[in-house]
Amino acid sequence: VENGLSKQLCLRMFPQLSRVACVVELNQNGVKGHAEVGSSRSMESLALWKDHRVFSYFARSCLSPVAMDCIAKAIGASSTDNFPQESIDHTLEERDNIAGRFSYWSSSGQSNPNVPETLTYQLASQICIITEINIQPFQAHFQMGSPIYSAKSVRFKMGHLKASLNDLSDEMFVWTYTSPEFPMAQLDTKN
Repeated sequence: VENGLSKQLCLRMFPQLSRVACVVELNQNGVKGHAEVGSSRSMESLALWKDHRVFSYFARSCLSPVAMDCIAKAIGASSTDNFPQESIDHTLEERDNIAGRFSYWSSSGQSNPNVPETLTYQLASQICIITEINIQPFQAHFQMGSPIYSAKSVRFKMGHLKASLNDLSDEMFVWTYTSPEFPMAQLDTKN
């Protein structure tokens, strides 16, 4: 532990982790523990043990990867146009149509196009390695001209709850990663 062996081995196996700026260890409730007070030597020892636990758990998890969907369940959407037919729950299936029901989410819309809409999901594990995120704009084949509805751009945030799921506002989450904004291509399907 004092030599940081588990961290060194993990970084050798996964060099891309060398860019990790901070390691946060959550308790069983998914909340970051309180900072301990003590001598600098005892604080250093606690930090070494934390790194040991986190990096050894991470290495063990990564050595037996299982290809799976990282999303456990849909938590909520900032708005929904026609609940439950167009709810966030219908975004979890890859197929466009399931038993005659289209798989998509629709917001209630805004008069100001700069107002963001959000979808919040719970991941399947405390540690998930996300290699890709697939977004499929919805093509409404049941409407005249089969228009495609897509966002102007998307941004992804990864994080964890501060306390409980009682309030799903943005302030309830600690965002540990926020992606740049990615514009989505706007295609004209009439051509």
